[in-house]
Amino acid sequence: MQIGATLPAQNLHLFQARRNSFRCQQSPLKPVTSTELTKKHMANLDKILQKQSNPEPNLFDPLPVQRVSNTNSNNNNGSILANKGKALLEGLKLARIWPEMKAAEEMSPRHLNRLQRLLSKTEEYSPRNHLGSRWREYHGSNDWVGLLDPLDENLRREVVRYGEFVQAAYHAFHSNPAMSTEAAPLPRHVALPDRSYKVTKSLYATSSVGLPKWVDEVAPDLGWMTQRSSWVGYVAVCDDKREIQRMGRRDIVIALRGTATCLEWAENMRAHLVDMPGSHESTHGQPKVECGFLSLYKTSGDHVPSLAESVVAEIKRLKEAYKEETLSITVTGHSLGAALALLVGDDLSSCASEMPPVAVFSFGGPRVGNRGFANQINSKNVKVLRIVNSQDVITRVPGLPVVEELNDNMPLAYSHVGAELRVDTKMSPYLKPNADVSCCHDLEAYLHLVDGFRASNCPFRANAKRSLVKLLNDQRSNVKKLYTSKAHALSLNLERQGFSTSGCLPSPSQ
Repeated sequence: MQIGATLPAQNLHLFQARRNSFRCQQSPLKPVTSTELTKKHMANLDKILQKQSNPEPNLFDPLPVQRVSNTNSNNNNGSILANKGKALLEGLKLARIWPEMKAAEEMSPRHLNRLQRLLSKTEEYSPRNHLGSRWREYHGSNDWVGLLDPLDENLRREVVRYGEFVQAAYHAFHSNPAMSTEAAPLPRHVALPDRSYKVTKSLYATSSVGLPKWVDEVAPDLGWMTQRSSWVGYVAVCDDKREIQRMGRRDIVIALRGTATCLEWAENMRAHLVDMPGSHESTHGQPKVECGFLSLYKTSGDHVPSLAESVVAEIKRLKEAYKEETLSITVTGHSLGAALALLVGDDLSSCASEMPPVAVFSFGGPRVGNRGFANQINSKNVKVLRIVNSQDVITRVPGLPVVEELNDNMPLAYSHVGAELRVDTKMSPYLKPNADVSCCHDLEAYLHLVDGFRASNCPFRANAKRSLVKLLNDQRSNVKKLYTSKAHALSLNLERQGFSTSGCLPSPSQ
């Protein structure tokens, strides 16, 4: 017989219940012809039914059907269902795995609800606390001692806020990079990230070198790449009484973008040190800066003054306009803009008497000058906070550290200046640990890392506020595949619900 091969083990007891009926009836397929043959068949059936199988417990096997007597079926029905439920829960062993699941759900960035929030269009900001009398400390009066590692929550918000001013400079430039060569440019509209500020001045940088005219003939649509003067940033002043009260002073921001044109790249390559113009204190050593940076800062255009002239004149005007108020000057920039920010800070600190406190927040900035220049910055009480990604090679050029140690007067004896807030691409749970150079230097990646940074010995903070939309748009190839696939699925769901994420402006800071 083939009963044992085709019948599930858990149903064998059903045949045990009907065994007597089998003995009393003849098989319709093979009639019994003798008593001996009948006994033989029944003996074989008894052997099959008496075999007990002990399969391995399976978490997803159905529970065995329990026999219930008719007399007690009504009284025991509730208890039987309870026993079934209890057996199922015990089989799932939720008590053992639930704590781990709950922790993973709350802390892991893989949680879909959390990822959906980070992919939404609405930015969620860290709270802006009242800085009051501590604003000087957050502005660098004590070189940010005790605020960087671990990173103070108020300082984190201030750093991200100033980085967004630089992003606004990128957006304003790329929206209309070309400039007229026949007349002075008109004031440029800048969509500021903070509505409590207003733009008061557009800033331009001019290269002292030029490209042959035939370059424009070959690529006329890219004329802005070869123009000598380009819009590089702006000056903005806080104009909201509540924000002034929160910050403890009226803040003036100077925001500078990074390299964007061919001539700016050409200036970056002029890496030899040159003496800074003007008189300097001999006790600090002769200050020297990179030739290309100084050229972009000091050179005037056909219809625009030099960056140095423009920014000094505007700050003097604002200082006079708000002379009865407490002021601060914050210079912020990324990449080339970070290098120019140091030159701006150095100039502003001594351009007039009784200047307000000057602080520089630089993102991914290269070395700018030698040790004499660093000493001069420190002597003028210009506070510099460099936000540095350990994987960003731009922060390690130009120059060689060993040259600086050997001789300060050598052509490549560069030196960094100021305090340092060091982040690392590898700390982000979203970015690949081997992200490429463009990602490690990208401004949006910098703000993402600062927003998640808690301390050098701590993981990425679980309650990071910054949206991932810009990061995914700019650096999708450098985001872990796990998140790009989930982001694609969530983006489709959001679009079905009318929340398209494609409208977010990408960061043009690559």
